Amino acid sequence: MDQDLALKIYNKLKETYPDAKTRLEYGSLFELLIAVVLSAQSTDNQVNKVTKELFKEYDTPEKIAAMDIKDLEEKIKGVGLFRTKAKNIKELVRIIIEKHNGMVPEKFDELLKLPGVGRKTANVIVAVGFNRPGLGVDTHVQRVVNRIGLVSAKNPEKTEMSLKEIIPEKLWGEAHHIFIAHGREICKARNPSCQECIINEECRKIIN
Repeated sequence: MDQDLALKIYNKLKETYPDAKTRLEYGSLFELLIAVVLSAQSTDNQVNKVTKELFKEYDTPEKIAAMDIKDLEEKIKGVGLFRTKAKNIKELVRIIIEKHNGMVPEKFDELLKLPGVGRKTANVIVAVGFNRPGLGVDTHVQRVVNRIGLVSAKNPEKTEMSLKEIIPEKLWGEAHHIFIAHGREICKARNPSCQECIINEECRKIIN
């Protein structure tokens, strides 16, 4: 698909979702990182309920590092895979403290070295946390852009790379948010509302 059509689709969706942004609630870059790590296979509402309580007492790498892992598991058990996430978070904060002076690393490659941080999470931190170009591909983005026919890729990394070729770099962060919004509101996994869709004419309707 050419860049002109990709931009046309982007602009139509941007008009529909002008205020699209992350629904995760956070008060610092570190809190954003923890929230995004917790969001894998969980809803933003589930994560927000967990972090609201967690961050009341444990809002820095040092405080979480001092926690017993069983206590951390108890705090985050409202999200999926909480035991694995607790283990990753404990190791993540250790690395941040020992190698990054307690600060969330800014470089994409350094973020990827943190346990529990994949390309989607790293892209979100770069885009939302550091306000730099980043295009995270979650389940909504993966479904929407392949269904539309913007890209044809079986896995999120290939989808990410394909999107970055046809969407201008300065729009990556916003594209991430509007595709998620469209996936939640209209282009749902089951029973998408195609008749209500603003990009119905452009969509190739590749429904698997």
